[in-house]
Amino acid sequence: MKNKIIDLIDETIEELDKEIISGILEIPPKEDMGDFAFPCFQLAKIFRKAPNMIAEEIAGKIEVTKDLSKVAAMGPYVNFYVNKEIYVKEVLRKIGKNYGSSKIGEGKTICIDYSSPNVAKNFHVGHLRTTIIGNSLYHIFDKLGYHVERINHLGDWGTQFGKLIVAYKKWGSKEAVEEKGIPELLELYVKFHKEAEKDDSLNDQAREWFVKMEQGDEEALSIWKWFKDISLVEYKRIYNILNLGFDHYTGESFYRDKTGAIVDELTKKGLLEESQGAMIVNLDDYDMAPCLITKKDGSSIYATRDLAAIFYRKENYHFDKCIYVTGLEQKLHFAQVFKVVELMGYEWAKEQLIHVPYGLVSLEGGKLSTRSGNIVYAEDILKESVSKIKEIIEQKNPDLENKDDVARKVGIGAIIFNDLYNQRIKDVTFTWEKIHSFDGETGPYVQYTYARAASVLRKTGITEVGEIDASLITDETSVALLKEIDRFPEVVKTAAERLEPSVVSRYVMAVAQAFNRFYHENQCKVEDENLMKARVKLVIIAKQVIRDGLDLLGIQCPEQM
Repeated sequence: MKNKIIDLIDETIEELDKEIISGILEIPPKEDMGDFAFPCFQLAKIFRKAPNMIAEEIAGKIEVTKDLSKVAAMGPYVNFYVNKEIYVKEVLRKIGKNYGSSKIGEGKTICIDYSSPNVAKNFHVGHLRTTIIGNSLYHIFDKLGYHVERINHLGDWGTQFGKLIVAYKKWGSKEAVEEKGIPELLELYVKFHKEAEKDDSLNDQAREWFVKMEQGDEEALSIWKWFKDISLVEYKRIYNILNLGFDHYTGESFYRDKTGAIVDELTKKGLLEESQGAMIVNLDDYDMAPCLITKKDGSSIYATRDLAAIFYRKENYHFDKCIYVTGLEQKLHFAQVFKVVELMGYEWAKEQLIHVPYGLVSLEGGKLSTRSGNIVYAEDILKESVSKIKEIIEQKNPDLENKDDVARKVGIGAIIFNDLYNQRIKDVTFTWEKIHSFDGETGPYVQYTYARAASVLRKTGITEVGEIDASLITDETSVALLKEIDRFPEVVKTAAERLEPSVVSRYVMAVAQAFNRFYHENQCKVEDENLMKARVKLVIIAKQVIRDGLDLLGIQCPEQM
């Protein structure tokens, strides 16, 4: 319909091309102002007339077609009123089982590197953001037909393991680690830092143990692998709670035997320089600090392993884009690494390597830290959220079936929705009262709307509707709901282009709000069978779009609440 209006304007005004017309065509803020509005400000200089006079002339020249019920000038705007019945038919015709899906990604591969917790450290609330955002981007690109490789680049290599081995050998025991798992390892890690403040030689010992790991020392690698196996069990339990998974758990250690080739290539291409015994790539010409490639003891660093990972992924997955979902504080690191790939002569680095940063996450305003031990575990947050929702259910609907399952879906959904509702670059704070509200802009509100739609279908006994009389759902709230539903395919594409899940979450909220207005003004269980089927069809479609939209966020929908 928008394209038809653009064509009409284009036929009337020779001075503007279709692209410009499309860019300035607006959606009026009020229903009584029509469905589209064309502002005439740009034409004032061309025609040397006031915009409102130009609007009058254009409106007078445009012939009303069967697709339009009215064209009228409103001040400096030309307002277009779409034929509601034709519009309803157009929208209904487009909606099928895979509505919102696309084939634009067919034959293309996207790698998404996300979650990536540091082994031997508990999965804390700060890890939730990368995991939730990355999982949503996976669903969005998958819906557009891309083949997506979900990669968990575990932080399972580095000097921190030298520290942990020192701490374990000095103050730990096999029995305590086997009994307590990650909490015991974390306690040892925190103790190491406290002791190292008093005795700096501990840091030297840690570096020595890491060099042993790099050189293949059997004892060092055996202890390290034990720590890693304990950690993976913990992480997979959290992923199971979040109802998500990965295709690869290839962490930093996977690339340790591949860094030599990177160093060799950098050397051959004359990119390496010595700096205080370490080897670097100088990035002064690009207003960046140097990219450290090997430390003075010859051991690799995470930048080296990230470089190795990029080339491994390119060779094995043939990605069209490789996306990294990490905190904003790693912006410089990825800018350095990507620039090094580019300087090595690989032009694809400019377009295909993408860092997706996000803001901090906090609980009651406190920043989270690992070293001090002042951390909030993700599992505790998730379980508490489920528990609080269970309490609300007990108060409001104690006879609800499958209470535990509903509490899990709503409790986890509340956390995810709260994270994804604002732009990812913004900081996120957990406030229980806010995220668990069934009235505000929250996950429970949207899930409750879905359950309300499901309830309508149960009460009417109708789950499927064929052809309907479109004229029966041309009232204001029905058309407003269809307008929101109509946007879904474009919303998915926009979210992918911007790498921004909040585009989807805000859209789903808009659909839920439009549905609730429709629900309050249009009774579905009525005696007129044709009217009931027409309204129920709209309920079925809205329910489908809400479910599919929440799926893109990684949120499940209960049928009853």
